[in-house]
Formats: sequence, C-alpha cells, structure tokens
Amino acid sequence: MTDTPVIGVLALQGDVREHLIALASADAVARPVRRPEELAEVDGLVIPGGESTTMSKLAVLFGMLEPLRERVAAGMPVYGTCAGMILLADKILDPRSGQETVGGIDMIVRRNAFGRQNESFEAAVEFAGVLGGPVDGVFIRAPWVESVGARAEVVAVHGGHIVAVRQGNALATSFHPELTGDHRVHALFTEMVRSVG
Repeated sequence: MTDTPVIGVLALQGDVREHLIALASADAVARPVRRPEELAEVDGLVIPGGESTTMSKLAVLFGMLEPLRERVAAGMPVYGTCAGMILLADKILDPRSGQETVGGIDMIVRRNAFGRQNESFEAAVEFAGVLGGPVDGVFIRAPWVESVGARAEVVAVHGGHIVAVRQGNALATSFHPELTGDHRVHALFTEMVRSVG
C-alpha cells in the first residue's frame, strides 16, 4: 500500500458524502462501495450513520453482508459511526426483527439510546488517541455501548456512557464526527489503515 490508502464508504444508505469528504481531507483516496467487487478493492472501510435495520437489510440484498463479515474477520480496518457502530457490534441489546450485524467488536450496543431525532445534540468528547483536545460529536438518535468484552478498548465516554470503542483494526463511534468539519477521527482511522499496509 502507498501512503495514500484507498478507503471505501459503504454506500447503501446514510451520510456517505460527508465521510468521503472527511476521508479525502485526511489524505485518503475515498470511494463509495456498494458491491462485493468494490469492497475487494479497498484497504479499509467506513460504515456510515443511517438507519441500522435498513442498512442490514440492504447489505443482504446487495450480497454485501457475508463479504463484509469476511473482510472484517480477516482484519480489514473498519470504522463505523452511529448505525455503523450498531453494525460492528457482536450483539445488539434490542435488535429489530431480522436485524443482523457484521460484528467485529466485542460489545453490546443499545439502539437509539440517547433518544429520538428531536433529542439530538452536539457535544465535545474527550477521545483517547486523538490529539488537540476534545472532538466535536453530533449525536443523532445515537446508540451507546452497554458493555465491552476483554478485547475491546473504550476510547470515549460521554454522560457516563461509552460512545467510542476500538478493537484491533476496528473503530466505532456513536456520534458523527463527519458532520462537524473536525476530521481528526478520520485522520486517526486513515493512520490505522496505513499501519496495516
């Protein structure tokens, strides 16, 4: 891999464009990924926010769920925000009927834990491994992590709840850093992808 990794954004549903911009600003080549052959061409992947049940069903429909599970299990760097965090959880506390996950992080996640759409908020979040002070996090119908297993590392807490977790090459946040113009979390993820190459 060169110093400019190719990082995909799962483009089945959700805020794809904002992640593409944030990754480009972190010196990655960013491209949308919808099909298994596109997934095979990237060095890392962002799973964006959106609606986790819909994304899970679309991943099955597009033939993406098993290839995603295989690449994540094989160590491909992956970063999930909000719904992406839910998809990376090994277990969902309150899954919708038929909802599946990609897995990859030993954590139990509660969907919509911070409340409904009209209870969305923005907050400064202390984030281990990100220099320069707290990151701006936008919480929109955001999940939180109920608990983590021994292999997962808590990297951010807000209001007494776990809001960011890292396990090996996998990173997940319950908030949306891509909506703030603060691209340090994407820079951290880009470095994670480079270090694997």
